[in-house]
Amino acid sequence: MKISATIITLNEERNIERCISSLKGVADEIIVLDSFSKDNTEKICKGLEVTFTQRLWEGYASTKNHLNSLAQYDYILSIDADEALDEELKQAILKVKERTDPEIYSLNRMTNYCGKWIKHSGWYPDVKIRLFPKEGSYWDGEFVHEELVYPMNLQVIQLEGHLSHYSYYDYKDHRARADKYSTLTAMKMYKAGKKASVLKPYFSALARFTSMFFIKLGFLDGWKGFKIAQISAQSNVFKYQELRRLNREE
Repeated sequence: MKISATIITLNEERNIERCISSLKGVADEIIVLDSFSKDNTEKICKGLEVTFTQRLWEGYASTKNHLNSLAQYDYILSIDADEALDEELKQAILKVKERTDPEIYSLNRMTNYCGKWIKHSGWYPDVKIRLFPKEGSYWDGEFVHEELVYPMNLQVIQLEGHLSHYSYYDYKDHRARADKYSTLTAMKMYKAGKKASVLKPYFSALARFTSMFFIKLGFLDGWKGFKIAQISAQSNVFKYQELRRLNREE
C-alpha cells in the first residue's frame, strides 16, 4: 500500500514544518493545498520537498475533496497543519502499509492546549477517521465540521499511538477560533431552518460548561480545563446569539 498525505493550509508557518516532518518516511507523497497564505507557509513547504499548490478557499469539504483528487496513490492520510504523528502512530501506519486488504483506519488525537496535554474535558479520547481509500471516499459538509463519507462495507480499525494536535497557543487564540466556528455553525443551523429562544444561548452555555468541566472531568485538567469549559460556554452564547441575529435579519 502507498499513501498520499494531504494537508490544507492558511498561514501555518508556526506548525507546518513539524507536521510535514512527522510524515517523512511514512507517506509516499505529501501534498499541501494552500489558500494563499500571507506568511512563510509557502516558503517553508517548498523547502521540504512536498507538492505545493494553491487554490482559493471554498469551504472545508470542497477544499479537501479537491485535495483528494490530486492524490496519486490509493490511500489518503488526511492531516491538519497543526497536527503531527507521534512515533507509535508512525510505526502503526508503517505496519498498515504492509497489508493488502482495504480497510478504514481511525487515529486517536490528543490536544496540546497552551502547553498542556489535555486528557479530559471531552477532548480526549478524540478518535478521527483519517486514513482511508481514495476510491469511494469524499468529504461532506457545507460550512463547518466536515465529515468523511466512505465505503460502508469496510471495517474501521483504530491504530495505536496518537495524532498530536497543537491546537491553541494562548486563550485569545482559542476564543477567536471558537467564535469563528460558532459563526459557521450558526450559519449552518440557520440554513437548516433552526431557531433559538431568548434564553437558549445562556441555558446552552451553562449546559456546555457543566458537561465539560464536571461530567467530562475537565477539573482534572486543572486551570486549562476550566478555561476550555469557559471559552466553550462563551462561544455557545455567541453561536445562538448569531443564529437569532440571522433570523431577525430575515
